[in-house]
Amino acid sequence: MKEYFDLLFTFLKLGVLTFGGGYAMIPVVERELIKKKNWTDMDEVMNYYTIAQVTPGIIAVNLSTFIGYKRKGPLGGFLATLGFVLPGVVFITIIAICLNNFADLPAVQHAFTGIRVAVGALILDTVIKMVKGVFKNWKALIIYVIAFALSAVSTLTDVWNVSPVLLVVASGVLGLLVFRPAKKIEPKGESK
Repeated sequence: MKEYFDLLFTFLKLGVLTFGGGYAMIPVVERELIKKKNWTDMDEVMNYYTIAQVTPGIIAVNLSTFIGYKRKGPLGGFLATLGFVLPGVVFITIIAICLNNFADLPAVQHAFTGIRVAVGALILDTVIKMVKGVFKNWKALIIYVIAFALSAVSTLTDVWNVSPVLLVVASGVLGLLVFRPAKKIEPKGESK
């Protein structure tokens, strides 16, 4: 029972400390779940992020569910998800009640500007960590460059518009083709 409470309270802490979405939470995940708890490693977290990208829902919630499920099965997945979501629900409810009264105050607008800058810094930190983990060989770098170029052309011009879903699926298929294990060729006359 103690492990379930530990899981719930750990993800409550993550829910309180995480601002800016799934990618901004990677430094907090690294500190709390990898270094302090030793529940996972960065490669596994990146795999969960990859899966969370192509499944419905919020990346951070999916990550919480995956790790909770890995630790303690379905109940662990539920408790980790509940723990992560609960602080956000409470904060959003309080903000929704108060924001209409204070949104136009210059101090509130300046605070939101500062928060956006900090979230941008956290996302940049995450991108750097992801890049280090992805570029383990030149084939991965080529897939990255192609996907980035297509995404940039789509974002910056009106010439061609490609769906991010299509880029992710195409990159997955390309990765499957490029990184699949080579078939072993058996000499003639030998059988298994």
